[in-house]
Amino acid sequence: MKKKLTLALPLLGAAATALLASEHLFNFAFKRVNYVPETSADKQKYADAYYAYVDWYQAIDKQTWYLHEHDARNRMVAEYIPAETPSDRTVIIGHGYKGNGETMANFAQMYHNLGFNVLLPDDRGHGESAGKYISFGWLDRLDYLQWIQQVIDRSDGAVKILLFGVSMGGATMEMLSGESLPPQVKAIIADCGYSSVEAELVYLLKRQYHLPKYPIEPLVSTISKRRLGYYLNDVTATGQLKKNTRPILFIHGEQDVYVPVGMAYENYAATHAPKQLWIVKNASHAESFWINPQRYQQRVVHFLNTYFDPQQPLA
Repeated sequence: MKKKLTLALPLLGAAATALLASEHLFNFAFKRVNYVPETSADKQKYADAYYAYVDWYQAIDKQTWYLHEHDARNRMVAEYIPAETPSDRTVIIGHGYKGNGETMANFAQMYHNLGFNVLLPDDRGHGESAGKYISFGWLDRLDYLQWIQQVIDRSDGAVKILLFGVSMGGATMEMLSGESLPPQVKAIIADCGYSSVEAELVYLLKRQYHLPKYPIEPLVSTISKRRLGYYLNDVTATGQLKKNTRPILFIHGEQDVYVPVGMAYENYAATHAPKQLWIVKNASHAESFWINPQRYQQRVVHFLNTYFDPQQPLA
């Protein structure tokens, strides 16, 4: 009996350590923060350009839109920038992990200059929107269905909608692609989205913390099920993309070490709809725009003129 107890104590200690580590990791990764963390060191060189876009964003006339406006626990908030002249084209932009709509100011300006109305939601657990936890796009996709419907309702149905997102926002649009989308949604652009939340977590566990998948990932997944309603392996962009029927452009940095470029190839392979893939040489995570904004816009315009509204090409 004494020998069995002696053997059991280290096992109990290891289990307790794994549980504590999983709880800590879940809170670090999934719990909302009420600030935008600093960007990675490799992107600090773009700071002046970034804040020039933010200044433009803060100065331009905007409207605040809501989902569940009078329900504080479920209220979602977005900023809407109307086109310079009346337009039937609207882009809905999904932001990255722990960001908000304002962090997409550069893309907002790009699409505004192309004649689009621009809607920039703050996702669950981000910015001005409610939510204790970050859902990595899975629950957000349901909110975006409502944002799409609101765009349609406010446009009397005469609107062409583009879905665009970067990083977590890219994965959100990929997950959204498998839902039943209204005909007003014409195309999707996903920049550096991951293939699944589970695969991304396991990759970062190994790269950043030098930890194996087991037992941490299953424990984090169980916590996710209890608090967010889904296991991590329920949440895949690839599974949703298999159901997608909209033309989609995948963009990914060749040197991305946060969301590995292999995930772009997985997402591309899973897609049966019209598709394009642009791997940007020497770009790290979410850097493809910053390396050459003009080239980025040209590539986007080429895709839009092919699939979004070929009868009225953009300049």
